[in-house]
Amino acid sequence: QVQLVESGGGLVQAGGSLRLSCVASGLPFSIYSIAWFRQTPGKEREFVAAIRWGGRSADYADSVKGRFTISRDNGKNTVYLQMSSLRPEDTAVYHCAADRSIARQLQSYEYNYWGQGTQVTVSS
Repeated sequence: QVQLVESGGGLVQAGGSLRLSCVASGLPFSIYSIAWFRQTPGKEREFVAAIRWGGRSADYADSVKGRFTISRDNGKNTVYLQMSSLRPEDTAVYHCAADRSIARQLQSYEYNYWGQGTQVTVSS
């Protein structure tokens, strides 16, 4: 049974930082690509960042480039999302997602497994 568990969310002031973690179990983590998406009420899930298995390739949404960094530790079955210079518009529930493909995947429907999410709130 595949499980993805996010943590690290919280309330932070604009300009601050947070690091989100996504711990995976039930799958061969080192050969799965992992992505972060975010969602606010009434809106579709928005791609944030992804790291392909092997850890050599990462993709970012334009809105977070230069502020967020995705990384992975295969020994811990964990992917991290370091978020800096946070803005109120970054407020959302952040979900991690996993898929076996090594292709560049930026759409939520391309990912098979999802976590429940962690809330990030950025105050102005």
